[in-house]
Amino acid sequence: MLSRFMSGSIRNLDREYNCTVRLLDDTEYTCTIQRDAKGQYLFDLICHHLNLLEKDYFGIRYVDPDKQRHWLEFTKSISKQMKSQPPFTMCLRVKFYPPDPAALKEEITRYLVFLQIKRDLYHGRLLCKTSDAAVLAAFILQAEIGDYDPGKHPEGYSSKFQFFPKHSEKLERRIADIHKTELMGQTPETAELNFLRKAQILETYGVDPHPCKDVSGNPAFLAFTPFGFVVLQGNKRVHFLKWNEVTKLKFEGKTFHIYASQKEEKKIILTYFAPTPEACKHLWKCGVENQAFYKLEKSSQVRTVSSSNLFFKGSRFRYSGRVAKEVMEQSAKIKRDPPEIHRAGLVPSRSCPSITHGPRLSSVPRTRRRAVHISIMEGLESLRDSAHSTPVRSVSHGDSFLPRSRSQASGEACGGGGMSGSEAVISDENYCPSDSVLPTPVAEHSLDLAAARQINGAPCSIEEEKESEAGTPMSGDSGDLGADSASFSGGVSLASLAEAEQVNKFVLSVLRLLLVTIGLLFVLLLLLIILTESDLDIAFLRDIRQTPEFEQFHYEYFCPLRRWFACKLRWAGGLLINNK
Repeated sequence: MLSRFMSGSIRNLDREYNCTVRLLDDTEYTCTIQRDAKGQYLFDLICHHLNLLEKDYFGIRYVDPDKQRHWLEFTKSISKQMKSQPPFTMCLRVKFYPPDPAALKEEITRYLVFLQIKRDLYHGRLLCKTSDAAVLAAFILQAEIGDYDPGKHPEGYSSKFQFFPKHSEKLERRIADIHKTELMGQTPETAELNFLRKAQILETYGVDPHPCKDVSGNPAFLAFTPFGFVVLQGNKRVHFLKWNEVTKLKFEGKTFHIYASQKEEKKIILTYFAPTPEACKHLWKCGVENQAFYKLEKSSQVRTVSSSNLFFKGSRFRYSGRVAKEVMEQSAKIKRDPPEIHRAGLVPSRSCPSITHGPRLSSVPRTRRRAVHISIMEGLESLRDSAHSTPVRSVSHGDSFLPRSRSQASGEACGGGGMSGSEAVISDENYCPSDSVLPTPVAEHSLDLAAARQINGAPCSIEEEKESEAGTPMSGDSGDLGADSASFSGGVSLASLAEAEQVNKFVLSVLRLLLVTIGLLFVLLLLLIILTESDLDIAFLRDIRQTPEFEQFHYEYFCPLRRWFACKLRWAGGLLINNK
């Protein structure tokens, strides 16, 4: 009896596993779920825990052992999606940014979106000018610590909070001035609402950048926003396509294609290359889901999408969920007392997610904290101003990344000079569009430092960086010529490689079609032999043999063809015997 009970308990343990989900306020929700539980079950548990009804904007993100990000699919089993062994660790994040976050029905939803955008600001995904950055940070201060109190908030109190990847002392003073003079009396709810209204009008609102390369080998960041598809490249936004202009998204291996049709029937095809096939597939699935969510009028219009037009090849994917219009209509029907919001403790560390599972960065001295962030953000691509396209932000031409040793040596000089004039940048160093590079359960940028620097074209050493910043060539004029020719040849070779890859894929698809055709013909021939030569007395075979058409085919075509083959075989056999 005892052994039966123990064996039953062991079987139950095998059918269950623990799952931990890190929420947007960095608290953790742990639960035990069945092994065959689907993603929707876990998501509903979290939403019930948060008392969240407007849940369609959110999703659960996880990272596989290869450091590739994924969104948990709610219609599939969790254990089949995870490539690692339990217990599983995931994160709740905003998956579809509301087009107007301030218009969300419930305060709990606005608060969670506020936490996500604050995280985007900290990790460098939400780029903005210095003036906008100061206002956003002041709203965060007001929401977290309330009105300015000289007795509680000494000089330099804003420096205890980390709002951005990197910023200057001048910006910290500007944040404190706005908090002291302009936001008095605002409740946390009002400050968060004003923060959302300000963030919504920024050009990179809702951007979750995917690192790629164009056909010339230049680094680019692809992103999907509530308003369309965006390409951020080098120092500018090079492409923006509204959702009603995007006609198709496709990927093949590492290659991602965007098909669009603009005014006057102008057709556009954009091609980019992801770091890995898995990253390209993730990019494609994100695009398919965002296009369906923001573009369609009803969820009944959602169709299964194929990743390729090639024969018998490609992934198939279907967005499962409501679209934006249906979500807003459903939100308008919510009638309940506003749920109580348990805001995180109003401490300086709340604006600064932890680098490790130990102390948060706010407990680290300010100079050390900045050095840590510089080392983390090294090698990622910055966005600079350009006169040829809509700028994401403005930076002076001399504003390039400073390693730790240089930033400490010239911090004061750059702090004043870099911010003077147009008030265009957030920090002395480059403000970078990156996914979350901190080692949280969604370590959202998987490239190592060397690879990231190589991809984004950053200098490979401090000495090279000094020479490039000073405008001196690495090895005279020939070095510049060699660099230019190398970059040109690299772009040409990558483009030719892409063309060769397309030709190879076409040839393989044609060969695959031929093989399938030959296989079908062989099956038909085998069936024909069974019908004509075998004595199998099966009902459906007997019915076929008794039809007039089959009898005519058998006597007028098959029998003469069989006699001809037999004659030829006898002739070949006799020829072989005579030769011996």
